[in-house]
Amino acid sequence: MLMPKKVKFRKVQRRSMKGRAKGGKELNYGEFGLQSLESAWITARQLEAARVAITRHLKRKGKLWIRIFPDKPATKKPPETRMGKGKGNPEFWVSVVRAGRIMFEVSGVSKEGAKRAMKLASYKLPIRTRFVER
Repeated sequence: MLMPKKVKFRKVQRRSMKGRAKGGKELNYGEFGLQSLESAWITARQLEAARVAITRHLKRKGKLWIRIFPDKPATKKPPETRMGKGKGNPEFWVSVVRAGRIMFEVSGVSKEGAKRAMKLASYKLPIRTRFVER
């Protein structure tokens, strides 16, 4: 799973996810891509599940680029813990994805093959997405 090797701060503030993506809205590497239509946290596990879905469909053909990286630690308090007593411990890593962000790109495959691979990946993600092409 994807996660940073080293971070400056163990715990970070949540921040707002309102608005659209500032950058990463155009295809830079591949011919086809998967673009988010909503803002959300995408966990490293969801990202890995989507990657596996794409690579299994493409088999050994084509090339895949992952344009997002889970660099934000999400904390969670232990179960049956009373309120207060500080912030919980980091449990998993997330990537903040705003609406309009390109998450995956593929090239070297047919349009139909890429579209099907992106559809399979979108089932693994908690947000609405759309297929984009150059």
